[in-house]
Amino acid sequence: MNYWLVKSEPSEYSWQQFVKDGRTHWDGVRNYQARNNLKEMKVGDLVLFYHSVKAKEVIGIARVVRAYYPDPTTDDDRWVVTDMVPEEELAKPVSLDRIKKDPRLENIALVRQARLSVMPLKREEFDAIVEMGNQ
Repeated sequence: MNYWLVKSEPSEYSWQQFVKDGRTHWDGVRNYQARNNLKEMKVGDLVLFYHSVKAKEVIGIARVVRAYYPDPTTDDDRWVVTDMVPEEELAKPVSLDRIKKDPRLENIALVRQARLSVMPLKREEFDAIVEMGNQ
């Protein structure tokens, strides 16, 4: 199993909308590194859902339920999507400030490559963030 973090602006697609929808395809990725990360996602992988821009916090956990396929929002075959379902909301959102202050997380892409919208995490990093959100 692999672990990931995806970012979404709450005004574009929020965790609350994701829960209401019950399933979504992760579309609109137009960065090659983020696209390559989508291509690495496998069914069953766990994904942290991060509200970007204003909130800047991890809000919940999702699961990949369909591996990558062509992005239906474009005719350009370079871009792909994966399907995800919400698993659980964290008891307390984990802010970017808290993440930056935790030495276990100093090397994650969220800190090092702040603009990347789809990024891998090591299991220990994923677990650390979930632990912070469930305290």
